Amino acid sequence: QVQLVESGGGLVQPGGSLRLSCAASGSIFSIYRMGWYRQVSGKQRELVARITTDGIANYADSVKGRFTVSREYAGNTVYLQMNSLKPEDTAVYYCNAETPRKDYWGKGTLVIVSS
Repeated sequence: QVQLVESGGGLVQPGGSLRLSCAASGSIFSIYRMGWYRQVSGKQRELVARITTDGIANYADSVKGRFTVSREYAGNTVYLQMNSLKPEDTAVYYCNAETPRKDYWGKGTLVIVSS
């Protein structure tokens, strides 16, 4: 089992920055990729960014050049640095951890981009 706890959400003005963190615990040795997804009410959850244990990252086109995903060397914490935030980035952001058996999800953290 893997447990994920997100932090760092909040209210920010357009053009501002936020940093999300996700700490994993439990069977972290089985995690091969961690990342962030987001969901707006009434829409499907979508990939924002993810990173493998080897440091290979990929991003949604909508956040390329603005968001950066990173992972601690120990591998149990993943970050999402969000810059130049736009109102359309408003969503609940979920941490995700992939293992060979199943995916795990955090409870989510709300990000609101508004003036």
